[in-house]
Amino acid sequence: MTKLSQLHLFIVFSIALLGPMNGQAQETSAAHRHMGHVADGFRGTPDGMGLLPTAMAEAEVAARHASLSATNLTDLAAMQRHAGHVLHALEGGEGRPGLGYGLKKATEGIIAHIEMAAGGDGASQGVVTHSNHVATSSRNTLERASLIIDYIEKVQNTDSVNEAGRMTEQIATLAEQLLAGFDSNEDGRIGWQENEGGLQQAEQHMNIMKRGEGMP
Repeated sequence: MTKLSQLHLFIVFSIALLGPMNGQAQETSAAHRHMGHVADGFRGTPDGMGLLPTAMAEAEVAARHASLSATNLTDLAAMQRHAGHVLHALEGGEGRPGLGYGLKKATEGIIAHIEMAAGGDGASQGVVTHSNHVATSSRNTLERASLIIDYIEKVQNTDSVNEAGRMTEQIATLAEQLLAGFDSNEDGRIGWQENEGGLQQAEQHMNIMKRGEGMP
């Protein structure tokens, strides 16, 4: 075999070895790209923020106005006004308060993109594991948001101060849980699990995932 033939075989063999590695890198990059959409930046959000920071900012607005609503449970007009502010933070739209994007839309985006990050063939076990934790905490948040919206509708459609007051207290409690989650099993800690985790737990596991992947 000539030296030229040996060189040709070496090049072909090297390309064959590098091919799967390049494919794996592309899959990993896809996972990282979707993780970035969740944590760092996403087109269409206010200031291009990540979906998770956007959801958390909207949750803070919702919790603040839910708390304001609960400061005077004898003022029907005030309860209804602040209930509308909470609704805006959850559903988005023109005007203030809130960013206009909406917690529900942002959280739905979190779930979609973190599951795409975990779904690629090249996703690491850490991505697969913690994506489930992020998605579960986000689904808990969506369920709480839906309950809040149901209570808001009742507040806005009642003439009873007492009924509005009861609903407003429920809204305030659930609005706090959008971020903090809830210790449903009463074990002294709030985990990522169903009925427990909120957006803070989603953020915690998102950060664990990013560190494991060597992402800033």
